[in-house]
Amino acid sequence: MNAEPLITLDAVSIRHDEAKRATPSAVSFEVVPGEVVLLLGPSGCGKSTLALALDGLIPHAVPATLAGTVRVAGLDTAEHTVAELSEHVAMVFQDPDAQVVTGTLLDEVCFGPENRLVPAAEVLERAERALKLVGLWERRADNPDVLSGGGRQRLAVACALALASPVLVLDEPTANLDPAGIDEVYAVLRELASERDHAIVLVEHNLDAAVDIVDRVVVLDAAGRLVIDGPAREVLQGRAEELLDLGVWLPVSTLAALRLRDAGVALDPLPLSPAELGAALDAQPALPAPAREPAPAHEPASVTAAPVSAAVPGHDAAAATAPAAPAIRVRDCSVRRGGRRGPIVVDGVDLDVAAGDFLAVVGTNGAGKTTLLQAIAGVIPAPRGSIDVLGMDPSRADARSRARQIGFVFQNPEHQFVAHTVAEELELGLRLQGVDEAARRAEVERMLERFDLTEHRDRHPFLLSGGQKRRLSVGTALVAGAPVLALDEPTFGQDRARASELLDILADLNREGTTVLVVTHDLQLVADHATHIAVMRDGRLLGSGPTAEVLAGPLIEAAGLRHPPLARATRGLERHPEWHAVTRMSQLPVRDRAAA
Repeated sequence: MNAEPLITLDAVSIRHDEAKRATPSAVSFEVVPGEVVLLLGPSGCGKSTLALALDGLIPHAVPATLAGTVRVAGLDTAEHTVAELSEHVAMVFQDPDAQVVTGTLLDEVCFGPENRLVPAAEVLERAERALKLVGLWERRADNPDVLSGGGRQRLAVACALALASPVLVLDEPTANLDPAGIDEVYAVLRELASERDHAIVLVEHNLDAAVDIVDRVVVLDAAGRLVIDGPAREVLQGRAEELLDLGVWLPVSTLAALRLRDAGVALDPLPLSPAELGAALDAQPALPAPAREPAPAHEPASVTAAPVSAAVPGHDAAAATAPAAPAIRVRDCSVRRGGRRGPIVVDGVDLDVAAGDFLAVVGTNGAGKTTLLQAIAGVIPAPRGSIDVLGMDPSRADARSRARQIGFVFQNPEHQFVAHTVAEELELGLRLQGVDEAARRAEVERMLERFDLTEHRDRHPFLLSGGQKRRLSVGTALVAGAPVLALDEPTFGQDRARASELLDILADLNREGTTVLVVTHDLQLVADHATHIAVMRDGRLLGSGPTAEVLAGPLIEAAGLRHPPLARATRGLERHPEWHAVTRMSQLPVRDRAAA
């Protein structure tokens, strides 16, 4: 006998106020207890909107029109309050700051069960279990404000777990997490899934982490219509080309296998994980030679930092050469969170970045990456030590001078939006620079088209989807043409097509001489695009250097990180040791079209 569905959507269409069309559009599907359903689709198709409808925030709290029917545990969400629905569904939002309301981690996790009048002893039992599962029990007395972005994301997951609701909806739950944090979250979800009495709906771009717990994949197209619904492996392996055409993310191992297939390497079925890709490659009697990468347009000088050898014994940093005049010079930079008595989050960092470099700053959650980037961009109070960006001290410069030199993108796009429409947000930087009206108008139109935001020009930035907000935030940094760009998690919330476009834009600007600094947890992005990597741990800079050298050396493990998926697949190959150094997608062989 089949179980009654916990979630039923019947012809659901949702149109946000000020939006011209409904996304999602006429979507119908069911989710039964024990299922983990992955919701995929390009940015702006309505995935997060659909998630908000599952707990009643649409139509009760978010200004939007709902057509069709959403039922959770048999309750019509349009006819029951959010409070009533919270007994049956818990949600982790795309932005964890949107759901934090108390002064300590323990209070935050207890807040939901307490409001549902759960007995005090059980509240504390649930809170302890949830915080331990996400690795935050030892910090239960801390204020959520002192957590890193990833730490707040894990706290949000703990809050949802403590509600013990039969339906769990997670919107990009690992977007701000380091690999260890991602593993912790998915270990929790794996345990819940094994109990087979929960229904889990997951909106996620990081398929490398999610693929092994997902039972089913539901895919929306750009118009918000349901176009694919089927078992996870059947969809991800058998319909990979369709997903690519839709602009949907695939696991890195699957993307690599598709490229290898095109080069004549027979990989069937398509691998979905680094382990599967590695096994498939080792099963090949012969592999073509890795592709030779083109020489860079310029020879970037090495990044200099505290000697790597001081942090990692046995690593020889003697070959690093300091540029004569770096674009960015950081000396003895230290930052405390919360004033003079607060904890040190960046501790004595020395870093030089040459003009024209593409530097990725990596590390676990709480390593100090975002704080260092904010100090370089001058968006936090002056740190101890000194920072020089093209001859300017960013913490002491006025807003106009900073905007001329540095374009900055926050981890959370909402933190930088101040205008009432998308077009006005893009125009603001140009207006600040004194650009005349005609030139401003032309440049705004160009940026709207470049970031696929033309139809949203008159919408309030806060009403955009997560991916659209991210594109707008990047556009506001690019529009003024600053020679240095600093971006915190620039591909967060983006579909594959939009992320690729954004990275291509950054690569083009970098080739033209723009210095790019990126904070990211996506080490495959780092491997594919960065010229240099700076590795942080516990507020200190362990070391830095050219990307290939850092990925081949001990720094990644020393920082508590995991190598990017492609490197994990190739570095353990037994039959093909010549492939051990393949870490970038561009190193994969391509078919010789002329010979073919």
